Amino acid sequence: MSKGNTKLSLTTRIFIGMSAGILIGVLLQVGNYLIGDLDFNIFSMTFSTYGFFVEGIFHAGGKIFVNALKMLVVPLVFVSLVCGTSSLSDPSKLGRLGGKSIALYMFTTFVAVAFAMSTALLFKPGEGFNPGTSASTDYVAKESPGFVQVIIDMVPSNPISAMAEGQMIPIIVFAILFGIAMTYAGEAGKRLTGFFNDLNDVIMNIVNIVMNFAPYGVFCLLAKLSATVDSSAILAIFNYFINVFVVLILHAVIVYPLLLKITTGLNPITLLIKMREVAMFAFSSASSSATLPLTMATARQKLGVSRSVSSFTLPLGATINMDGTAIMQGIATVFIAQVYSVDLSTVDLLMVVLTATLASIGAAGVPGVGLILLALVLQQVNLPVEGIALIIGIDRLLDMTRTVVNVTGDSTIATIVAKTEGELDEDIYNDKSLASQKSVIE
Repeated sequence: MSKGNTKLSLTTRIFIGMSAGILIGVLLQVGNYLIGDLDFNIFSMTFSTYGFFVEGIFHAGGKIFVNALKMLVVPLVFVSLVCGTSSLSDPSKLGRLGGKSIALYMFTTFVAVAFAMSTALLFKPGEGFNPGTSASTDYVAKESPGFVQVIIDMVPSNPISAMAEGQMIPIIVFAILFGIAMTYAGEAGKRLTGFFNDLNDVIMNIVNIVMNFAPYGVFCLLAKLSATVDSSAILAIFNYFINVFVVLILHAVIVYPLLLKITTGLNPITLLIKMREVAMFAFSSASSSATLPLTMATARQKLGVSRSVSSFTLPLGATINMDGTAIMQGIATVFIAQVYSVDLSTVDLLMVVLTATLASIGAAGVPGVGLILLALVLQQVNLPVEGIALIIGIDRLLDMTRTVVNVTGDSTIATIVAKTEGELDEDIYNDKSLASQKSVIE
């Protein structure tokens, strides 16, 4: 709770943390370049300035914060999905929610990768790039699961193991089945419903506690990134970076708003303004899952999406909606083909679009999802997988922007589904005072 009018909102504090982190990181990197690493003594122990702050304080602070957020993801997704599913008295409504959500997520992913490849073919970011003078090409891709295996793995053989390993799709499937069973369990189901609703309130209070440390976690994450990013790698593939970045922004501010306006008639500017806090946090954490608690709170309290829709659609979106990654895959594929002077046929281009779209379904349980899925796409069109090493240097920067696109897409689809299901409080959505109201997490 705010103790006075002078307390800064979480949005403002996160922005200050972001700005301060970038500034401190740049100063450390410049100082290290100009005067070298300085040593100092504490309690008869010698530390290097760069190592003490970058690999010590900033690394530990950022990791602890991200781990705290990830700690909440599994219980939040499971409990919120059980609550959302069990609150649907009409079983057919669950089918409509799932069908609409998945269809919209797949449609936007298809549009994203097609749009991305079109721009890359037009602007040719890889022409004139010599891979021999770039970063080392020793990237080894982990094996990506086949489509049939992805379908099989959706049903967990051991739901407890799936929760322990953070396998989101099996968790979602089990939570939905559990919630459906509760609706048919009579009095026992009603008692469990009360328990899960109380548990959900407790988890959201844990979210409140963790999110109050967000400005410090964001500061540490961006300070380390700014201090360690390889500026020469960024300059070497500047055209690729600009291509991906511009398409990501255009997808977020044109494709999503158009889709929202056409399907619901709502003012999309309202959604974009109310999502600014979520966008800043997504940018700093580079994780849709870590941002999920804030996304869900914003959707309910500022966009007017009902709990039953937000509890189902947003966790699903954080798992399968990968528009930002699809954009990266489309442009990176064309970029690598141009670097290695490989002409992609029309069939190859269509294969990239199809593979990148379908692969997003099974991406949740795969570590290093963006680069691994890119390896899968490259293999489909016989391009050298080692070309991925050319873009690793700046992938972290782009990953942060991709996450902003993904969470914006999640909230847009949740709003569309809520509106078409009669589960959107339009008074809340259209209330412009909520856009400047204090953070939903205080």
